[in-house]
Amino acid sequence: MEEMVYTVAQVASILHVNKNYVYELIDKGMIPVLKFKSFRIRKSSLEKFLEKYESYQSND
Repeated sequence: MEEMVYTVAQVASILHVNKNYVYELIDKGMIPVLKFKSFRIRKSSLEKFLEKYESYQSND
């Protein structure tokens, strides 16, 4: 069975942030990506990110 993957836009929507912030997370290595014509994020990678950072709160 193939694992579900998300686009950057989908991840931004899930996290309630803009796409530029998702690209920052990718650039920092916080969310690993698959590289096709554009970035794709595995569902399992997003889940690991959320587990690790869910206790952090934004100071915005």
